[in-house]
Amino acid sequence: MRILPLKIMSCVTVVILQATLFAAEQPAAMLYTHGTALLNGNTIARPSAIFSGDMVETNASSAANINASGSIVLVLNDSLVKYQGEAVNLEHGGVTISTSKLLATRAGNVVVSPAAGVWTEFEVRDVDGRVEIAARKGDLTISDDRGTSTLAQGQQTTREETQQEQDNKKKKKKSAAAPAAAGGGALSSPVAIGIGGAAILGVTAWVLVKSDDPASPSK
Repeated sequence: MRILPLKIMSCVTVVILQATLFAAEQPAAMLYTHGTALLNGNTIARPSAIFSGDMVETNASSAANINASGSIVLVLNDSLVKYQGEAVNLEHGGVTISTSKLLATRAGNVVVSPAAGVWTEFEVRDVDGRVEIAARKGDLTISDDRGTSTLAQGQQTTREETQQEQDNKKKKKKSAAAPAAAGGGALSSPVAIGIGGAAILGVTAWVLVKSDDPASPSK
Protein backbone atom coordinates (compact mmCIF):
# COMPACT_ATOMS: atom_id res chain seq x y z
CA MET A 1 0.00 0.00 0.00
CA ARG A 2 2.93 2.33 0.56
CA ILE A 3 4.32 1.60 -2.90
CA LEU A 4 1.03 2.37 -4.70
CA PRO A 5 0.96 6.15 -3.98
CA LEU A 6 4.61 6.42 -5.01
CA LYS A 7 3.86 4.76 -8.33
CA ILE A 8 0.92 7.06 -8.98
CA MET A 9 2.94 10.17 -8.11
CA SER A 10 5.82 9.08 -10.33
CA CYS A 11 3.53 8.53 -13.30
CA VAL A 12 1.81 11.89 -12.83
CA THR A 13 5.19 13.64 -12.62
CA VAL A 14 6.35 12.01 -15.84
CA VAL A 15 3.16 13.07 -17.67
CA ILE A 16 3.48 16.68 -16.49
CA LEU A 17 7.16 16.81 -17.44
CA GLN A 18 6.38 15.39 -20.89
CA ALA A 19 3.68 18.01 -21.48
CA THR A 20 5.93 20.84 -20.28
CA LEU A 21 8.80 19.84 -22.56
CA PHE A 22 6.43 19.46 -25.50
CA ALA A 23 4.97 22.93 -24.96
CA ALA A 24 8.45 24.48 -24.65
CA GLU A 25 9.63 22.93 -27.91
CA GLN A 26 6.57 23.98 -29.91
CA PRO A 27 5.91 27.72 -29.59
CA ALA A 28 2.40 28.19 -31.00
CA ALA A 29 0.53 31.21 -32.30
CA MET A 30 -2.95 31.74 -33.69
CA LEU A 31 -3.72 32.36 -37.36
CA TYR A 32 -6.73 34.46 -38.37
CA THR A 33 -7.68 34.79 -42.04
CA HIS A 34 -9.46 37.54 -43.93
CA GLY A 35 -10.67 35.89 -47.12
CA THR A 36 -9.38 32.62 -48.53
CA ALA A 37 -5.93 31.68 -47.24
CA LEU A 38 -3.89 28.48 -47.10
CA LEU A 39 -2.11 26.87 -44.16
CA ASN A 40 0.43 24.29 -45.35
CA GLY A 41 -1.43 24.09 -48.66
CA ASN A 42 -4.87 23.54 -47.09
CA THR A 43 -7.70 26.08 -47.12
CA ILE A 44 -8.72 27.31 -43.67
CA ALA A 45 -11.92 29.17 -42.86
CA ARG A 46 -11.60 29.66 -39.08
CA PRO A 47 -8.89 30.55 -36.54
CA SER A 48 -6.21 27.89 -36.32
CA ALA A 49 -3.14 27.17 -34.22
CA ILE A 50 0.11 27.65 -36.10
CA PHE A 51 3.48 26.14 -35.24
CA SER A 52 7.09 26.76 -36.18
CA GLY A 53 7.66 25.59 -39.76
CA ASP A 54 4.08 26.18 -40.96
CA MET A 55 3.49 27.96 -44.27
CA VAL A 56 0.85 30.67 -44.73
CA GLU A 57 -0.24 31.77 -48.19
CA THR A 58 -2.70 34.48 -49.22
CA ASN A 59 -4.11 35.31 -52.63
CA ALA A 60 -4.77 38.61 -54.35
CA SER A 61 -7.95 39.26 -52.33
CA SER A 62 -7.06 37.87 -48.90
CA ALA A 63 -4.83 38.56 -45.90
CA ALA A 64 -3.99 36.85 -42.61
CA ASN A 65 -2.94 37.67 -39.07
CA ILE A 66 -0.45 35.64 -37.02
CA ASN A 67 -0.91 36.55 -33.36
CA ALA A 68 1.84 35.40 -31.01
CA SER A 69 2.92 36.48 -27.55
CA GLY A 70 4.20 40.04 -27.92
CA SER A 71 3.97 40.05 -31.73
CA ILE A 72 1.42 40.51 -34.50
CA VAL A 73 2.28 39.60 -38.09
CA LEU A 74 -0.03 40.86 -40.83
CA VAL A 75 0.47 38.76 -43.96
CA LEU A 76 -0.49 41.00 -46.85
CA ASN A 77 -2.32 39.89 -49.97
CA ASP A 78 -0.60 37.60 -52.49
CA SER A 79 2.11 36.55 -50.04
CA LEU A 80 3.85 33.38 -48.91
CA VAL A 81 5.27 33.31 -45.38
CA LYS A 82 6.95 30.64 -43.25
CA TYR A 83 6.41 31.09 -39.53
CA GLN A 84 9.42 30.08 -37.41
CA GLY A 85 8.50 31.17 -33.91
CA GLU A 86 11.28 33.70 -33.33
CA ALA A 87 11.38 34.79 -36.98
CA VAL A 88 9.29 35.03 -40.14
CA ASN A 89 10.56 33.94 -43.55
CA LEU A 90 9.06 36.03 -46.35
CA GLU A 91 9.16 33.98 -49.55
CA HIS A 92 7.31 36.61 -51.59
CA GLY A 93 4.75 39.35 -51.05
CA GLY A 94 4.76 41.45 -47.91
CA VAL A 95 4.31 41.50 -44.13
CA THR A 96 3.71 44.17 -41.52
CA ILE A 97 5.32 43.38 -38.17
CA SER A 98 4.34 44.81 -34.78
CA THR A 99 6.47 43.34 -32.02
CA SER A 100 8.11 43.84 -28.64
CA LYS A 101 9.94 40.48 -28.86
CA LEU A 102 12.66 41.29 -31.43
CA LEU A 103 10.79 39.25 -34.04
CA ALA A 104 12.97 39.17 -37.17
CA THR A 105 11.90 38.93 -40.82
CA ARG A 106 14.02 37.18 -43.45
CA ALA A 107 13.67 37.85 -47.17
CA GLY A 108 16.33 35.93 -49.06
CA ASN A 109 19.68 36.93 -47.59
CA VAL A 110 18.21 40.06 -45.99
CA VAL A 111 17.37 39.94 -42.27
CA VAL A 112 15.33 42.75 -40.73
CA SER A 113 14.90 42.98 -36.95
CA PRO A 114 14.11 45.61 -34.31
CA ALA A 115 17.20 47.45 -33.08
CA ALA A 116 15.97 47.33 -29.46
CA GLY A 117 13.57 45.27 -27.37
CA VAL A 118 10.81 47.90 -27.46
CA TRP A 119 7.53 48.03 -29.36
CA THR A 120 8.53 48.26 -33.03
CA GLU A 121 6.48 48.41 -36.21
CA PHE A 122 7.89 47.85 -39.69
CA GLU A 123 6.98 46.57 -43.13
CA VAL A 124 8.93 44.28 -45.45
CA ARG A 125 7.98 43.58 -49.08
CA ASP A 126 9.71 41.20 -51.48
CA VAL A 127 8.55 41.67 -55.06
CA ASP A 128 10.44 40.79 -58.24
CA GLY A 129 13.80 40.46 -56.50
CA ARG A 130 13.60 43.78 -54.67
CA VAL A 131 13.25 43.86 -50.87
CA GLU A 132 11.57 47.05 -49.66
CA ILE A 133 11.86 47.92 -45.95
CA ALA A 134 10.05 50.66 -44.03
CA ALA A 135 10.56 51.52 -40.35
CA ARG A 136 7.19 52.76 -39.09
CA LYS A 137 7.96 52.90 -35.37
CA GLY A 138 11.36 52.32 -33.79
CA ASP A 139 14.73 51.73 -35.43
CA LEU A 140 15.63 48.60 -37.41
CA THR A 141 18.77 46.54 -37.93
CA ILE A 142 19.30 45.24 -41.47
CA SER A 143 21.82 42.51 -42.26
CA ASP A 144 22.78 41.14 -45.69
CA ASP A 145 25.86 40.21 -47.73
CA ARG A 146 27.07 43.80 -47.54
CA GLY A 147 27.07 43.86 -43.73
CA THR A 148 24.83 45.33 -41.04
CA SER A 149 23.24 48.77 -41.00
CA THR A 150 20.61 50.70 -39.03
CA LEU A 151 17.40 52.10 -40.48
CA ALA A 152 16.00 54.94 -38.38
CA GLN A 153 12.33 55.35 -37.60
CA GLY A 154 10.39 56.91 -40.47
CA GLN A 155 12.93 55.92 -43.13
CA GLN A 156 12.75 53.43 -46.01
CA THR A 157 15.33 51.47 -47.99
CA THR A 158 15.63 48.70 -50.57
CA ARG A 159 17.85 45.68 -51.11
CA GLU A 160 18.36 43.67 -54.29
CA GLU A 161 18.35 39.86 -54.34
CA THR A 162 20.62 37.70 -56.46
CA GLN A 163 19.22 35.75 -59.40
CA GLN A 164 19.79 32.46 -57.56
CA GLU A 165 17.70 33.64 -54.62
CA GLN A 166 14.91 34.65 -56.97
CA ASP A 167 14.97 31.22 -58.65
CA ASN A 168 14.88 29.44 -55.28
CA LYS A 169 11.85 31.43 -54.19
CA LYS A 170 10.00 30.58 -57.39
CA LYS A 171 10.55 26.88 -56.68
CA LYS A 172 9.27 27.28 -53.11
CA LYS A 173 6.20 29.12 -54.35
CA LYS A 174 5.30 26.22 -56.65
CA SER A 175 5.88 23.56 -54.01
CA ALA A 176 3.78 25.48 -51.45
CA ALA A 177 0.69 24.82 -53.55
CA ALA A 178 0.96 21.07 -52.87
CA PRO A 179 -1.12 19.77 -49.92
CA ALA A 180 0.75 19.33 -46.67
CA ALA A 181 -0.27 15.64 -46.62
CA ALA A 182 2.60 14.88 -48.95
CA GLY A 183 5.01 15.68 -46.15
CA GLY A 184 3.17 13.69 -43.46
CA GLY A 185 -0.34 12.99 -42.21
CA ALA A 186 -2.15 14.18 -39.14
CA LEU A 187 -0.37 11.65 -36.96
CA SER A 188 2.95 13.35 -37.66
CA SER A 189 1.74 16.77 -36.47
CA PRO A 190 3.10 18.22 -33.19
CA VAL A 191 -0.33 18.00 -31.54
CA ALA A 192 -0.77 14.34 -32.48
CA ILE A 193 2.70 13.47 -31.26
CA GLY A 194 2.00 15.09 -27.90
CA ILE A 195 -1.35 13.33 -27.53
CA GLY A 196 0.21 10.01 -28.47
CA GLY A 197 3.00 10.45 -25.93
CA ALA A 198 0.51 11.27 -23.16
CA ALA A 199 -1.60 8.22 -24.06
CA ILE A 200 1.40 5.90 -23.85
CA LEU A 201 2.32 7.31 -20.44
CA GLY A 202 -1.28 6.93 -19.27
CA VAL A 203 -1.34 3.24 -20.22
CA THR A 204 1.98 2.73 -18.44
CA ALA A 205 0.57 4.30 -15.27
CA TRP A 206 -2.51 2.05 -15.41
CA VAL A 207 -0.37 -1.08 -15.73
CA LEU A 208 1.80 -0.08 -12.76
CA VAL A 209 -1.22 0.64 -10.56
CA LYS A 210 -3.04 -2.59 -11.46
CA SER A 211 -0.31 -4.90 -10.21
CA ASP A 212 2.63 -4.92 -7.84
CA ASP A 213 4.00 -8.16 -9.29
CA PRO A 214 7.08 -7.85 -11.51
CA ALA A 215 6.61 -8.54 -15.21
CA SER A 216 7.72 -11.92 -16.49
CA PRO A 217 8.10 -13.52 -19.93
CA SER A 218 4.96 -15.58 -19.31
CA LYS A 219 2.76 -12.49 -18.81
